[in-house]
Amino acid sequence: MTVGKLYGLGVGPGDPELVTLKAARIIKETDIIFAPQSRSGRPSVALKIVQPIIDERETECEILQPLFPMTEDKEELDKSWNDAAEMLYDKLSEGLDVVFVTLGDPTVFSTFSYVSKLLQKKGVEVVLVPGITAMTACSTTAGIQLTEQDDIMVVVPQVDDRLPKILPYVDTIVAMKTSRHLDVLEDCINKDPREKEIISVQNCTMENEEIIHGFVDNKKYFSTSIIKFKK
Repeated sequence: MTVGKLYGLGVGPGDPELVTLKAARIIKETDIIFAPQSRSGRPSVALKIVQPIIDERETECEILQPLFPMTEDKEELDKSWNDAAEMLYDKLSEGLDVVFVTLGDPTVFSTFSYVSKLLQKKGVEVVLVPGITAMTACSTTAGIQLTEQDDIMVVVPQVDDRLPKILPYVDTIVAMKTSRHLDVLEDCINKDPREKEIISVQNCTMENEEIIHGFVDNKKYFSTSIIKFKK
C-alpha cells in the first residue's frame, strides 16, 4: 500500500504575505488541506491565512476542518488528537498527500506535533516546513530587538514555579498567550528589581493588531508580551 506524505506547514502569525514561497507552492500542489478549528462554527485562522493561495489553485482540493478544542483536559485533548490522526491516515492510506496548516511554525508550541507523532508510529513520512513565529513577528512589529550579543532569552507558554528560579539569569522573556496567566506573570516580573521594558502585541500582523506598552488588561487569545531587562 502506498501511503501519502504529510506536510506540517507553518503559515506564520496572520498576514498572508508572510507565508513562505515554499509553503505556498506545497499548498497549491497538495491534494488535501487539513486546517483544525478551535470551536465548532468558527473558521480556522490558519485556513483564513492561506485561503488566497488556495483560491489561486488550478484544481480544487479537499479541505478538512476538525475540531481541536481549546482545553487543558488531557483526556479530551488526547481524543481530539487521535481522531485527527485517524482522519488524516484514512486520506494518507489512499496514497494522497496532506498539508496540515498551523499558525506560526510547526515546531513551536504547535498541536501538529502531537498528531505527527501518532502518524509517524504508523510509518507516515512527515515533512516539516518552517514558518515565521509569533515571537519574531511581534518583535519586528513592535520595533524591538529580541536578543543582542550574549543575551539569554526564554520563551514562556505558561507561568509556573520555574520562572522565578531562572528569572535572574534571563535578559529577555517572551510570554506567549499572556491572557491565560497574566496575573501570575505580572507579579513575578514586578518582583524583579531590574529596570525593564514591557511591550505586548495582540493579533500580530492581523487587521486588528494592537501594540501596548506594558501588559495587556484583557483576555484576547493572541497576546504576546516581550519583557526586556536593561543591563
